[in-house]
Amino acid sequence: MTNQLFDLKGQVAIVTGGNAGIGLAMARGLAEAGATITIADRNADNSAQAQALLERDGHRVHAAITDVTDAASVADMVAATRERFGRVDILVNNAGISIAAPLEEMALADWQTVIDVNMTAPFICAQAVYPAMKQGGRGKIINIASVLAQLGAGGAANYAASKGGILQFTRSLATAWAADNIQSNAILPGWIDTDLTSRAKERVPELHDRIVSRVPAARWGRPDDLVGAAVFLASAASDFVNGAALTVDGGFSIQG
Repeated sequence: MTNQLFDLKGQVAIVTGGNAGIGLAMARGLAEAGATITIADRNADNSAQAQALLERDGHRVHAAITDVTDAASVADMVAATRERFGRVDILVNNAGISIAAPLEEMALADWQTVIDVNMTAPFICAQAVYPAMKQGGRGKIINIASVLAQLGAGGAANYAASKGGILQFTRSLATAWAADNIQSNAILPGWIDTDLTSRAKERVPELHDRIVSRVPAARWGRPDDLVGAAVFLASAASDFVNGAALTVDGGFSIQG
């Protein structure tokens, strides 16, 4: 019974930003649980490499070159997924961007770009998959937020605002589509060692030691640390979990 709860065989998942870092780890985890995967990302080379990597391990994968901020591009990606695999059961809104700057110096364009990618794109993607999920009688939407959704970030106000917004959007989705048997939940990663945070460590040399000293586990997170949460929220094990925010940060956010 326990294994069946986490079995994703026959299901189709779309993972935005799924060609590297957290996205690729979650795509692999969902595939290992049995799901067929569409990776949606703008970077064709990285997506092709990720597809080859997953296919080498025997997984069914489609790499769709997609601009998640463009409704037409997203619609094409969803249509191609349905044509190729017949359905859409799971959406992981993972694509994200950070453009850091002191709040008083932040350019309006940099504010808007982060809001577009981190908050508006999940709205576009959720709307695009809704008909397929409703037709299939079920669905799982997983929005990747951040611990900064609940903490202040003077040097990344646009990022924190977008992640706070996506947390509230998750709750609204959960309320709006529960009657269609679609559960919507958020994962709040802490400081995970990825290309995105590597750039942050370059900008702030003391960041590594600051994070390690605050995390009770005394380490940065790894992309694979997100896999269990993603599989849980994509599976039947979470059928009565809706509108929740699951923090995966090694205890960072509980420290004073």
